[in-house]
Amino acid sequence: MLNFSFTEEQEFFRKMLKDFAKEELLPNYTKWDREGTLPRHLWKKLGELGVNGLRIPVEFGGSGADCVTTGIAAEEIGRGDFNLTYAVMLNALIGEIINKHAREELKQDWLPKIANGDRIVGIAITEPTAGTDAGGIKTTAVRKGNVYVLNGEKSGISVATVGDAFLVFAKTNPDLGNRGISAFIVPADLPGVECKGYEDLGNIPIGRGSIYLTDVEVPEEYLIGLENKGFSQVMNGFDLSRLLIGLQCVGAASQSLDETIEHVKMRTSFGQPLATYQGVSFPIVTHFTQLEFVKWQAYRGLWLRDQGLNHSKESASVKWLGPKYGVDAIHECLLFNGHYGYTKEMPHEQRLRDVIGLEIGDGTAQANMMVIAKDIIGKEYRSTGHLVASKN
Repeated sequence: MLNFSFTEEQEFFRKMLKDFAKEELLPNYTKWDREGTLPRHLWKKLGELGVNGLRIPVEFGGSGADCVTTGIAAEEIGRGDFNLTYAVMLNALIGEIINKHAREELKQDWLPKIANGDRIVGIAITEPTAGTDAGGIKTTAVRKGNVYVLNGEKSGISVATVGDAFLVFAKTNPDLGNRGISAFIVPADLPGVECKGYEDLGNIPIGRGSIYLTDVEVPEEYLIGLENKGFSQVMNGFDLSRLLIGLQCVGAASQSLDETIEHVKMRTSFGQPLATYQGVSFPIVTHFTQLEFVKWQAYRGLWLRDQGLNHSKESASVKWLGPKYGVDAIHECLLFNGHYGYTKEMPHEQRLRDVIGLEIGDGTAQANMMVIAKDIIGKEYRSTGHLVASKN
């Protein structure tokens, strides 16, 4: 028989994070956007709460939590400050990669500081000509003695301007295509590393931008895993990050729904509360239902990952629909709050801007549909383009 309940420990964790998000994150959510700064003291506080190290083993200062518990953190932090959920999503992905593939001394150096919030680490794959096609990256890493020399440009990288280091993926054997990619930890202060930020629509505190690598010498011990095995390492990690992204979008949109429900109960029109009109209540019900569907598909995917079972199509569906349904819900909430909702006095406009960004990051809707199609139809029928109508 199916059991969809959380454990007692998970419920306690959820309650703790819900209270923290409401009391310490939500009141200042819009402040960091306006100032254009990442609140590192709150990132550090999340480390103290165990959030940053959820997927890092206890022996390296983490919590050693399962994936379902990590999803709880993404959802609840997303209610308070959507941008600080990157402390959950990024650290879970990077923590898993380093723990599973890095050398022991590298784990001991980096994982405790990631877990406690002392170090912020980004993941650098995307390039100006390689996004969905991650295997098409052009950044190179050439071995010279006991160092690798990196050259190339990474674009659209979260925490580019605030990160202490980056997990950089580069081609160590360009002739092998996907099979010639390796991963390296690259500290941001190494000579030849230059980071420039963007003027983005949303996710402003995250400091998204480009990373330029010019003859950057990286010690050979900073290689993550085996040479030429970087692509397979990160592809599996995306199944986790996509599920967490879906939940952080659900958390942000659910918070807007909760705030809007209270508003339509109080605001009257023609002598009746707005909530009494089906034109108001039915859209709210629609968004609630859609978000619930995404939420439970996400937790199902995380449970499958915890069991060691395949969950690629589940994570792709959550990544496709989580941001989409989140944007739709927040947009309608903004409208239901009238002209006040359109001001920066309320958080809906910022949530809308922030969530839109994750309709792109970690794979567009179309890219994730391709993942699902390959799974349920078959690799041999992989989509290569649009259906073209035949001529009569």
